Amino acid sequence: MQPSRDIRRLLDIMSALREPETGCAWDRQQTYASIAPYTIEEAYEVVDAITRGDRGDLCDELGDLLFQVVFHSRIAEEEEAFDFGNVVEAISAKLIRRHPHVFGERKSASPEEIKAQWQKIKAEEKAARAAAKAVEPQETGGSGSPVESLLVDVPLALPGLTRAVKLQEKAGRVGFDWNDAALVLDKLREETLEIEAAIAGGSALEISGEIGDLLFTVANLARHLNVDPEAAIRSTNAKFEHRFGFIETALHKAGRTLAEAELTEMEALWQEAKAQEVKTKEPPEA
Repeated sequence: MQPSRDIRRLLDIMSALREPETGCAWDRQQTYASIAPYTIEEAYEVVDAITRGDRGDLCDELGDLLFQVVFHSRIAEEEEAFDFGNVVEAISAKLIRRHPHVFGERKSASPEEIKAQWQKIKAEEKAARAAAKAVEPQETGGSGSPVESLLVDVPLALPGLTRAVKLQEKAGRVGFDWNDAALVLDKLREETLEIEAAIAGGSALEISGEIGDLLFTVANLARHLNVDPEAAIRSTNAKFEHRFGFIETALHKAGRTLAEAELTEMEALWQEAKAQEVKTKEPPEA
């Protein structure tokens, strides 16, 4: 079998891998659940290639992610639930439906209007799905059956900080939000004090809970300042790796190892790495 630009060739390859008699033993035994971690991993690798600006890797990683879609679709086809064609048709219909300003009457719309329209259409789709499944949320007003939460469709598998932002955004749409980043900063200070109290109390469970509250508040602050917290932490991770690598290199040149270095020496090298970063950011002299 030869590679091809035609998506049908990829579908044929996937089908061959899953063949009961002649396929790949590993591929045949996979399920939605068993390959779900790989699906998440491939999405992260796409983002990594974008962050690094490596277009060759991006092409490869997008292919890996596409393969995950094909894999899940093949398992569904074997179950006679749906196939890859249904997936393509569903997303095509959704995009047409959610862009009436492009595929409808073709009237112009501002980014703000488009976002509001998108949310309105999503809400209508959610209501239609609930009706089709004969799901009718019942308001009890007390401790009986819970109403369907506004937050129910925020995926559990999202990275923690990303999910925190999405939960906060949804709650914010109904007014449950601070209207000033300064108020979030006040909350951040409050959370650090609560961590100090938890540390003094010595309860590992309480400390964990307070750190979770702190991270949730940090995500909220990032949201109010229009910063993607996941992108921010990835940038800081890269900065940490670079500076730590500088320490390792400097010690290696001196014929020493990390284990032989004192913390004060490593801290001095860390500050040297920071100083070099500042120099590279300075504008050239006229």
